[in-house]
Amino acid sequence: MRIDVITIFPELFGPFLDTSLIGRARSKGLLEINVHDLRDHTEDRHRSVDDEPYGGGGGMVMTAPPWIAAVQRISAGRNPRRIYLSPQGQPLTDGKVRELTASGDDLLLLCGRYEGVDERVLETVVDEEISIGDYVLSGGELPAMVLIEALSRQVPGVVGQPLSVENDSFRGGLLDHPQYTRPPVVEGLEVPAVLLSGDHAAIEAWRRQQRFEATGRKRPDLLARREGTTCRSKRSNGRRAEELKVDEGAAGGPAVASQTTDTE
Repeated sequence: MRIDVITIFPELFGPFLDTSLIGRARSKGLLEINVHDLRDHTEDRHRSVDDEPYGGGGGMVMTAPPWIAAVQRISAGRNPRRIYLSPQGQPLTDGKVRELTASGDDLLLLCGRYEGVDERVLETVVDEEISIGDYVLSGGELPAMVLIEALSRQVPGVVGQPLSVENDSFRGGLLDHPQYTRPPVVEGLEVPAVLLSGDHAAIEAWRRQQRFEATGRKRPDLLARREGTTCRSKRSNGRRAEELKVDEGAAGGPAVASQTTDTE
């Protein structure tokens, strides 16, 4: 997977990209991450990237020409998915992370600053906006790191134990189950006996039940959303079954799906 990042503070990414899982993944060639300085794509001697907003108001707005030039040069000969990190964007979810990874697309992340970028940047060189939450940060660098971290876990070979990725929180719309390790007793609190039983079926059942309980207690919105999706699926399947019964009765035999084509 290749990810390019445009920022006016490339130095912020050094330690992040060189340590832990991401550092090892880059050294193994599993991830290619390039950080570009937006100021390298300016044309004035001051390397200016911002100006006062039309119509007045506080703060500065990042000008469009450097962004457009940077995106065009970095994208030359390729067609990366261009993402602007913004609180106005689509919320970043586990499903979105998996969708981005599964697409196989190269990614180009744009990290704004100040009061944001000139709207014409979004209209000309941005494919989508992504938000990591309903709050405001000083820039898009931390959201970009969050997105990179989440994406990297989905790349085969980055995480040493694939099962740990499969069992991450939010899989199936549920939070993760409680985790325990040595010692067996801490401050009078014991590890649940089922985890020491060696009965893998019982352990799996306990963990699944704990996932439901944790989700209901900590994130009931996720559970409600999951149950709503299940109910809609059941209703949809029920309607389809009724339609098949009607078709079968009308035709005097098993219903057969057909494809129709409109002709002029």
